[in-house]
Amino acid sequence: MSTQTQARTVIGDSGIEIAPLALGGNVFGWTADRETSFAVLDAFVAGGGDFVDTADGYSHWVPGNSGGESETIIGQWLASGRDRDGVVIATKVSTHPEFTGLAAANVQAAAEASLRRLQTDRIDLYYAHFDDAEAPLEHTVAAFSRLVDEGKVRAIGVSNYTADRIAEWFRIAREGGYHLPVALQPHYNLVERDFETNGLREVAAQESLAVFPYYSLAKGFLAGKYREAADATAPGASARAEGAAAYLDDRGRAVLDALDAVATAHGAPVASVALAWLRQQPTVAAPIASARNTEQLPALLAALSLELSPEEIADLTAASA
Repeated sequence: MSTQTQARTVIGDSGIEIAPLALGGNVFGWTADRETSFAVLDAFVAGGGDFVDTADGYSHWVPGNSGGESETIIGQWLASGRDRDGVVIATKVSTHPEFTGLAAANVQAAAEASLRRLQTDRIDLYYAHFDDAEAPLEHTVAAFSRLVDEGKVRAIGVSNYTADRIAEWFRIAREGGYHLPVALQPHYNLVERDFETNGLREVAAQESLAVFPYYSLAKGFLAGKYREAADATAPGASARAEGAAAYLDDRGRAVLDALDAVATAHGAPVASVALAWLRQQPTVAAPIASARNTEQLPALLAALSLELSPEEIADLTAASA
């Protein structure tokens, strides 16, 4: 793996600079144990990555887990001699079983709990993970801004919000003199393209939000791992294989064919091409992709420097139309 990247990007107007690939921490404490997670994090940084994305709720859905496992593992990794200043950490609030929703007091308490688990003095990018209709948005906006004022958070992001609610957040923030969000995390990839038409891309462009799509590889489908339905139940298939296999229709196979053609032309893995397509879309700062072992990392890291031609981007876009 290369020790250098060919490009850098900045998270909105935060001044926080990153390599244009985020390592998803959702697998830490779920399909990757502590030792494997440490190895993945070390290899990611050695390969030129520096941006790690997690959430306080990861991975409470796993039997025996209570939430916060991913943050805890990342915190232990940081505390074991890694360079905190060399890594940008993003986490989120609203899904931890003990800290659900976005009431102001909950946002404050959840952030402090995340800081303890991460064993750090600041969260680089803090997301409102899911909109909370029960919490007055004015209170949520003020709570996030207060965390920035306190130095506990460097920058604010929103995830899984509608375009209208994001616009409302900005209106409240401007009227109240609060810190503005700089990042947006939506569901977006080559086979999930609602982001382009539901108003989110428009508001991201209007407000100069750095976009970090999740499920960038469509649960592994866009890595080319699932060509037949039987692949989802084969030994060693991931916990998300069934979701990936759902894309195995005529459109999905057309996308795989287009990915195969571009991958062959570049001598690159299919996953690298899918991530490069996403990275080169308007408003996208970096795709988020997870690796449950070090063997999956080279294909992700290769996307840092893979540049697709306009014709290749057009072919892939047309295949998934």
